[in-house]
Amino acid sequence: MKIATAQFTCVPADISANVRQMAALADEARVLGAELVVFPELALTGYELDALLARRDLWVRADDPRLDAVRANGVATVVNCAAATDGARPAIETLVFGPDGELITTYRKQHLFEHEQDIFVAGQCDGRFELGGLRFALATCFDNHFSELVSRGAADGCQVHLASSLYGTGGGVKELASVYPGIAKDFNLHVIVANHVGPAGTWTGCGRSALWAAGGDLLAQADATTPMVVTAEVG
Repeated sequence: MKIATAQFTCVPADISANVRQMAALADEARVLGAELVVFPELALTGYELDALLARRDLWVRADDPRLDAVRANGVATVVNCAAATDGARPAIETLVFGPDGELITTYRKQHLFEHEQDIFVAGQCDGRFELGGLRFALATCFDNHFSELVSRGAADGCQVHLASSLYGTGGGVKELASVYPGIAKDFNLHVIVANHVGPAGTWTGCGRSALWAAGGDLLAQADATTPMVVTAEVG
């Protein structure tokens, strides 16, 4: 399967503007032959925690009509967002839509990073789905720093590990460059990470979204400054 990772600069707290960017990137991924495209953490709004705390209109559900343009591209999409829950706080949730726009699965970030704990509720269940003969595991940013979460995916027969993330310039560059190829090597998983590029809340995304083969070889990587799609054959 050819898989794409997409990086872009989110418009702060503007779901419509970000959906337009994501739809264009999904179109590009499809033209390049990709069957699946992965987007960064909180891609629908940007990493705008104050706004997400104050504005419930920025919380979505899987059937939100504002996502129609992302669902209608003929390519499967991995969309991370702030999702409404049954409680007073949202979750950092990954929605996986199939090529026909149907919801395949959802996953809520289990390991919330520092200040995220004051805003979001943590997930309790692992994320899995199957597509094109491959079995996928889902994780979000800080989740990937916990080997027990990753090892459960490998033990559960997953072949591909998908991560929606935000790593900033500075120390984030080193973290991204070590954590994800480390997962590929240590757990013999194909690994795909989608990262922000440019301003992302109080951070500046360092780009470098990438795909690694099982065992740790780099297959393809975006640059540090440009919104773009990169693809590679996986599996």
